[in-house]
Amino acid sequence: MKYQLLFLVFSIITFSPNTAKAQEKQSSKDLFTYEQHIVKEDTLNYRMLLPKHFDESKTYPLVVMLHGAGERGNDNKRQLAHGSTLFLNETIRDSFPAIVIFPQCPRNDYWSKLEADRTTKPITFKYKYNEAPTTSMTLVMDLMDEMVAKPYLKTDQIYVMGLSMGGMGTFEIIHRKPEMFAAGIPICGGGDPESVTTYAQTVPLWILHGAKDDVVDPLLSLNMASAIISAGGFPKLTLYDFANHNSWDPAFAEPDLLKWLFSNSKLK
Repeated sequence: MKYQLLFLVFSIITFSPNTAKAQEKQSSKDLFTYEQHIVKEDTLNYRMLLPKHFDESKTYPLVVMLHGAGERGNDNKRQLAHGSTLFLNETIRDSFPAIVIFPQCPRNDYWSKLEADRTTKPITFKYKYNEAPTTSMTLVMDLMDEMVAKPYLKTDQIYVMGLSMGGMGTFEIIHRKPEMFAAGIPICGGGDPESVTTYAQTVPLWILHGAKDDVVDPLLSLNMASAIISAGGFPKLTLYDFANHNSWDPAFAEPDLLKWLFSNSKLK
């Protein structure tokens, strides 16, 4: 009787609703296929989500999502920590069928070419767009070139999103390839304000940041928005008065976030 009781308790714990939800969440992330992009001796791990009922005879938008510094590594899993559930939402998948790519940056690299002084709070960043891009950024751009050449890609609907380190990568990749992207969403990021002239009038941005961010100064996003306005652009800007660095949580909860993103098309 004692062992039967222990088995019953173990069964309740093991098969609780929370456990079932966790298992369901994990299995849904497995919809993202495991991929690699290899150029000579360099490898970019990435995960890719195809639309429901993917058909190569049709065309689809492409979204690349750049993760933050905490998700760096080589397991090809950690990069799905933030944002993947948004694209796995059934309503989103039905409303906005698209190909979604989550690349992973190695621990010893960054998306953006910069120097970071972590002795300050918030961290101080010095951007170096005048230099060659990082290896990870180079691989992402090469992967994007390869994907855009696919016949099932809508080349006028290529988008980039990113948070924190990935928000900085979002600003930089649009600067380096302004002809590619129809719109971008940098979250709690920053960049070189002098770089915006290459895209200010042609690539719409929705910039989001937490006003209480003590890791990446919200002024970095405000400075980018101000520079874009000065260069003749009209960025969409959201500053959360209640949010610290994890402003990606309210950002991904924005009901019109993806509706806005997919409403933009590149002029041909």
